[in-house]
Amino acid sequence: MDEVDYKIFGAEMQFVEVELDPGESVIAEAGAMMYKDSTVEMNTIFGDGSTKSSQGGLFDKLVGAGKRLLTGESLFMTVFSHHGFGKAKVAFGAPYPGNIIPMHLAQYGGTIICQKDSFLCAAKGVSVGIYFQRKIMTGLFGGEGFIMQKLEGDGLAFMHAGGTIVERQLKSGEVLHVDTGCVVAFEPSVQFDIQQAGNIKSALFGGEGLFFAVLQGPGKIWLQSLPFSRLAGRMLAAAPQRGGNREEGSVLGKGVLGGTLLGGLGSFLGDDDE
Repeated sequence: MDEVDYKIFGAEMQFVEVELDPGESVIAEAGAMMYKDSTVEMNTIFGDGSTKSSQGGLFDKLVGAGKRLLTGESLFMTVFSHHGFGKAKVAFGAPYPGNIIPMHLAQYGGTIICQKDSFLCAAKGVSVGIYFQRKIMTGLFGGEGFIMQKLEGDGLAFMHAGGTIVERQLKSGEVLHVDTGCVVAFEPSVQFDIQQAGNIKSALFGGEGLFFAVLQGPGKIWLQSLPFSRLAGRMLAAAPQRGGNREEGSVLGKGVLGGTLLGGLGSFLGDDDE
C-alpha cells in the first residue's frame, strides 16, 4: 500500500487534503476531488483500484468492476498519482454536511465493513469490495440493503458520514440497538442483525421505522447522527411540490394558518383599493 500523509479541514463541511510523495497514488470516487497540484496526474480506471485489479488481467478488472456495480457505485474510479518532484497535494470534499473518518486498516485486522455510500478515498492498493449479509432478513430490512462495502488492505482509507460521528468499542457480548441508517461501519468481529421495533403500534406510529439494527460485540463500531436518507427525506417533505412550506421567517409565514391569514389580509387590502 502507498503510505500517504493527510490533514482534515473544516467542521460541519469537511475536506481531506492528502500529501503525496513522488510515485505515490490515491484512489477516490468519481467527482470527489476538490483541488490538486499540477504535478498530480488524474487517471480513470476500470474496477476498484486494488493492487490485484490494477495489475491483473481483464478478468480481475471485470471482477473489481462487478463488485462496484453490485454496491450501486460507478464502474470506474479515479487514481491521482504524483509523478513530479517533492511533495504534492490533492484534496477531496465531503458530499454533504458531516465528518470525515480516517482509518488505518492495518489497525483493524485489514478489513472494515461499511455502508455502501460512505467511502470517500484511500491509498492506492486498498480494495473496495462487497460484503453480503448472510441473513436474508437482515439484508432486506437492514436499511443499507443486502450488500455493504468491504474495505480490505493495510493502508489508509477515508470514509464520510453525516452529522456527528460516534466511535464506540463494544465488549464481548455487549449489545447496542441502533437506527439502521445511523450505522456507518463496524469491524468484522461485530455481529450485525435486525430486530422489530417494539409492537405493531410502536412500529407504525413511533416514527422510528419497523426495524432497528442490533450490533453485538466484540469490536469497534462507527455511528452517524444524521444519515443522508433522513436529511433527504426532510428536504423532500418540506418541498412545495410535496405540500411543504413556501414561506420562511415568521410565525405567520409558516403552515396553513399563516397562509390563510396572509391570504385574507391580501383580499381585505384589495377590496379597499377598489
